[in-house]
Amino acid sequence: MITLDKKSNAEALDAVVIRFVGDSGDGMQLTGTQFSGTSAMFGNDVATFPNYPSEIRAPQGSLYGVSGFQVHIGSVEVSTPGDNVDLLVAMNPAGLKTNLHAVKPGHTLIVDTDSFTKKNLEKAQYDTNPLEDESLENYRVIEVSMTSLTKEALKDVEGLDNKSITRSKNMFALGMVYWLYNRSPEHTIDFFNKKFKTKPHLIEANTKVLNAGYFYAETIELIPNSYSISPARMAKGTYRIIMGNTATAWGFLAAAEKSGLELFLGSYPITPATDILHELVKHKHFGVKAFQAEDEIAGITSAIGASFAGDLAITTTSGPGLALKGEALGLAMMVELPLVVVNVQRGGPSTGLPTKTEQSDLLQALYGRNGESPVIVIAASTPANCFNYAYEASRLALEHMTPVILLTDGYIANGSAPWKIRSVKDMPEIKNHQIKEPKENWQPYERDPETLARTWAIPGTAGFEHRVGGLEKDKLTGNVSYVPENHEEMVHTRAEKVKRVQNNIPQIIPEFTEEGDLLVIGWGGTYGALHTAVKELYEEGHKNIGFANFNYINPLPKNTGDMLKKFKKIVVCELNNGQFVNVLRMHFSETNFLQFNKIQGLPFANSELKEQFKSLI
Repeated sequence: MITLDKKSNAEALDAVVIRFVGDSGDGMQLTGTQFSGTSAMFGNDVATFPNYPSEIRAPQGSLYGVSGFQVHIGSVEVSTPGDNVDLLVAMNPAGLKTNLHAVKPGHTLIVDTDSFTKKNLEKAQYDTNPLEDESLENYRVIEVSMTSLTKEALKDVEGLDNKSITRSKNMFALGMVYWLYNRSPEHTIDFFNKKFKTKPHLIEANTKVLNAGYFYAETIELIPNSYSISPARMAKGTYRIIMGNTATAWGFLAAAEKSGLELFLGSYPITPATDILHELVKHKHFGVKAFQAEDEIAGITSAIGASFAGDLAITTTSGPGLALKGEALGLAMMVELPLVVVNVQRGGPSTGLPTKTEQSDLLQALYGRNGESPVIVIAASTPANCFNYAYEASRLALEHMTPVILLTDGYIANGSAPWKIRSVKDMPEIKNHQIKEPKENWQPYERDPETLARTWAIPGTAGFEHRVGGLEKDKLTGNVSYVPENHEEMVHTRAEKVKRVQNNIPQIIPEFTEEGDLLVIGWGGTYGALHTAVKELYEEGHKNIGFANFNYINPLPKNTGDMLKKFKKIVVCELNNGQFVNVLRMHFSETNFLQFNKIQGLPFANSELKEQFKSLI
């Protein structure tokens, strides 16, 4: 819907999707982040999707070296970064070629004409220049000599070499987009002042180019008017825009504060999980102990040691790292110590697609260890609720004395959204099983009758000396035991302990309708796309379609079976080849599950989901 904004001559929009694309050195991630932050401060609902190559610096001008950042802003609810793009800013031919398919016909392209050289056109596999061969006649094309105009704006600024001047052109593009959508450049200028406070010439240069782009857009005839997107109606509170990995780190900080424990992170850097380590390193003033280990195995074993010593212990990784951590994770399960393992999933197998998203580590999380080795598995579903589920993973690990795997993915870990800031005092209580007072006839593996969690005795505490290790242990003393009946009892006990987590997690309640013709099921980070598609169909008149997104995978919510019986058809949608649907088939063999899968390193598109659901209805 488009109406005229009465306060200005701008057209008022409900929402807009913008994508910035260029070489990996063109600063597209920074440009998109700045636009997102400015829009969030204005009050828009925001969702972002960074998309960049796995190479640190891919060959300039190559098709596979294109880096992009998509942002969806709105005065209405925004749950995904959007499908069809309203504005594409292409800094080179490769960016245009690989992203033009996403732009709606009749909508806008801004291109840097200086980059459309013969050499760059050949790298992008163009036979002719698309700016001259009428292939873009279905779009509104704004041709800008961005590189030349940037050089002109900076001709009097001292201390800049030619490379630094050329790299500033992304700020020219950002200035144009700020004018086009009625955004103030002030937030970005404040960013320059903080980032370059010791380099005033860079503050001057970036500010000049940003303003040059803004005023250029105001004066050229190809842009007859600007657009406005009003602030969204959101629950009252203080908000900030937050990335999923940052939210995950903060969730652990909150859990440590609430539980009264020190936080320990043992981690080895791996894309796309490394930002959690980067964030927690900043918070030593909160008592965080962050250890960058020499490998994945050292990362998890150091965390196990910290847990043994009484810390809230976590380790972070992605799929290949989780494979390496498997043996040590089995040790933590056997010893029955609280531990949180964060797996930020990416495309696989092996090195796979390091910077692309996927949900293909679910079965590894559930079963990727030797022996009968059950652990709790939960999944975050949005950038903002990564905070909630990091907190929840910590609570479950501490209250049930067993490892928890928290699954996120590259889509929500690198994406960002508004997050309502929470006070730790308002968050759920976190109990733990540490014992510090002398206890007569204490046994290391005596258990809480409700949860079956064992007691947590800190080494060095008089009267609580005990043995731990990977060998099977006696059901009370923890001493090594090879008694067959004891082993079988311990296997059942550890499994039952995880099953009883069902009593400590919420039931699952479908959105839109609790019974009907079709239930759409998702888990983890597909929430936004599935929620949006089902909501639109529901509002179009399909009142018998419901949606259930699972955040608790092992164990499943207690009422899962009852919920499934209330729908005629059930389709499970995943960014893998059908892992969760097979878990559900194993648990509920009498139910006929349909499946819809995508394995392209990209999130679901709203259009493809709606088409699939309509065919099932």
